[in-house]
Amino acid sequence: MGLERYKSMLQKCFYPVLFASLQAMAATPAELLAGYTAQSGQPANSAKGEMFFKANHGQEWQCTSCHGKSPLVGGRHASTDKPIEPLAPAANPKRFSDSAKVEKWFRRNCKDVLARECTATEKADVLAWLTTLR
Repeated sequence: MGLERYKSMLQKCFYPVLFASLQAMAATPAELLAGYTAQSGQPANSAKGEMFFKANHGQEWQCTSCHGKSPLVGGRHASTDKPIEPLAPAANPKRFSDSAKVEKWFRRNCKDVLARECTATEKADVLAWLTTLR
């Protein structure tokens, strides 16, 4: 079996299983980041994560519509005006501590912002950036 075919097989079979296992146990942003990075098959890029967070992706809302310009402070939901706790783990230690909640909110928010679910690479990049904020 060629090396490229082997790598492809790993990415398609092993990484999703590893990611699911890590997700089930994940209790820290670092563990979630490791899982998303493994699933994406490439290193997370915090600069891309910041650009993604601040960009308009062609939909009515962008991440900053609800989370504000700085994830270190709270935001407000764009349509309900409900308060939203800070997104950055440094400002809100509860963030990214429950993998089921993380997946639920990535799924919902990505659909609002992108009109599709985020890729593992996008999740890894955003989480990598958020964990650098102090």
